[in-house]
Amino acid sequence: MPQTDSDSVRTTPATPSVPTPRAWAVVLTACAGQFLVVLDVSVVNVALPSMRTDLGLSALGLQWVLNAYAIAFAGFMLLGGRACDLYGRKAMFLLGLGLFTAASVAGGLAQEGWQLVAARAVQGLGAAVLSPATLTLVTGAVPAGAARTRAIGTWTAVGAAGGAAGGFVGGLLVDLLSWRWVLLINVPIGVLVLAGALLWLREARTGAGRRLDLPGAVLVTAGLATLAYGIVQTEEAGWTAPATLLTLLGGLTLLAAFVAVEARTTEPLMPLKIFRTRAVTAANVAILLCGSSSFGMWFFMTNYAQSVLGYTPLEAGLALVPSSLAVVLGSKGAPHLMPVVGARNLAVIGALVGAAGFAWQSTLTADGTFLGTILGPGILMMAGLGLATTPLATLATSSAAPSDAGLVSGLVNTSRTMGGALGLAVLSTIAAAATPAVTSGAPDPSSLVPGYAMAFRVATGVLVGAAVLMLLWLPKPAGRVAPRG
Repeated sequence: MPQTDSDSVRTTPATPSVPTPRAWAVVLTACAGQFLVVLDVSVVNVALPSMRTDLGLSALGLQWVLNAYAIAFAGFMLLGGRACDLYGRKAMFLLGLGLFTAASVAGGLAQEGWQLVAARAVQGLGAAVLSPATLTLVTGAVPAGAARTRAIGTWTAVGAAGGAAGGFVGGLLVDLLSWRWVLLINVPIGVLVLAGALLWLREARTGAGRRLDLPGAVLVTAGLATLAYGIVQTEEAGWTAPATLLTLLGGLTLLAAFVAVEARTTEPLMPLKIFRTRAVTAANVAILLCGSSSFGMWFFMTNYAQSVLGYTPLEAGLALVPSSLAVVLGSKGAPHLMPVVGARNLAVIGALVGAAGFAWQSTLTADGTFLGTILGPGILMMAGLGLATTPLATLATSSAAPSDAGLVSGLVNTSRTMGGALGLAVLSTIAAAATPAVTSGAPDPSSLVPGYAMAFRVATGVLVGAAVLMLLWLPKPAGRVAPRG
């Protein structure tokens, strides 16, 4: 029986299993794949102006360079997670990484805007297959207990570092080489990781004999993709535009139909029973809320540094390096703190620390300093989110049955990705509404500050709400921590 208690992950087994060096090689390989996936969510941002000049992209076309990846990534994630269970984790890892690497070549060599957008969509599809496999490989390679918690902490830290490093890596590549290397850099790394996967990974199937639920797969993929499309469209058309409302309603309708189909089929893509596990449901909702804040943080901080403070892309990336290190330290420190304070309590503390950072950041000004408006709040924001995400991912995956490991891994990634897309769209709309209208001439960079400040205040409230939700919804610990030694 899977454990459902929120702090069952911190009890010490009577005979602990020690992971082998090969197991940590698997973790390293899986984390490298996750780093590539998350890096490509943000690395393209600083290269967009160069892409527009070189390929003659319109403003809408430029937006779709980002959106094509996000929509395919979110839309196919659950299908990718279930495919890991049915067809093998190693096979799906290799397939996803192969697609991702090949699409990176196509995007880096694109001569027309539509070629770049198409390559980004295939990249997103590869990422949707690859990303669930990475977490499933991590949890399958390391035995349950403290070692697995540390491995998940490493996976969380590497993924967070990929998103955080995007601005710096993109700025460096664009300044030193060209925008094409933002995509082409994936190729040598992808080939190296593929070699490691062939050498170290072993095949494992937990859903042998089951068939793929094709109607469910079509409905959930179409529903998530349509919903993601509607979310990203809000930045251009607004939330009240008929096209936006119809798209969002269509996505929700498809997802409702998916739930109805899953309740009736004998071999569902997503057994609804997994949501009866309190830790799985609560942890995923909390991950969605935390993701909605973290994605917006990188977007607004990068724009604030460049548009208001006048930093170059490379300078902006360097300015955010301490925040990147903070999220890594938070994620890696969480496994050491979980046995002391408990998984649920640590997730709550992390969300509140992050909220304190967002509240501090909401005091930014047009003449802000590096120490007061970037370094200090950035470290608090990202350290807090790192502390929260590792126990949440641990709770969700440790509470699922082995046959649903890939599905739950895909669900965790879907929650984070959809939360990020939804949060960025909502916060961007709020920031735009709070930005004073420009009556004539070029806009003053300082006019962006009220909108950014409002977005950070709203994110503060979201994280406080997430902390309350976790405190009330995540299961309470069943007992005290087992003594060490």
